[in-house]
Amino acid sequence: MEIHLVQELKAASLSMFSKNFVGIFHGSISAKVEDGKFIINERDSIFDHLEDEDFIELYTKKDYRWTSASIDADIHLHIYQNISEAKYIAYTMAPFMTAYAMKHDIIIPKDYFGDQIIGELAVYDPGNFDTWYDRAKDEIYRHFEDTDTDMMIIRGYGLYAHCRDLNTLIKKIAILENSCKMLHRGTLEKNTRNFSIS
Repeated sequence: MEIHLVQELKAASLSMFSKNFVGIFHGSISAKVEDGKFIINERDSIFDHLEDEDFIELYTKKDYRWTSASIDADIHLHIYQNISEAKYIAYTMAPFMTAYAMKHDIIIPKDYFGDQIIGELAVYDPGNFDTWYDRAKDEIYRHFEDTDTDMMIIRGYGLYAHCRDLNTLIKKIAILENSCKMLHRGTLEKNTRNFSIS
């Protein structure tokens, strides 16, 4: 296994956990090694303390290792197979962006960094949750292809993002979460001001 990639993913997962982008057992992160080969966290990984053995190397041809891999592995594989720019992929469920996407069809950051780096981001409606994991591997990579974006916020599910650089990937997730936090607080403040006290 590519040890330097594992070390990068371990550091990134701890950073994302400390910011509440991933939960103890919830989320996924991966790195492409070469065509048809990538590294991803194992199923039920504890993201604040990942060890080398918490990552698994997978190939396009599925074997016994796939049973130990993250439930998101098939989604990551399809992104790597179809999006040439994808070197790193993360699935997160950061609270503010996930909550904001529940009630909005588009995220339009009002802060400088959100506006300049993220821009407008449409919220994807996955439809029936009962069939989502059967459809996700195809719908997610197709959305990336159709919209020419590297971030996909999915209502009630979370964010998929890919990038050629891991630090840039985490930075963009952090900017989007911060933008959604400000949008949420701005909405609360507006509602509080409009609330009449009798």
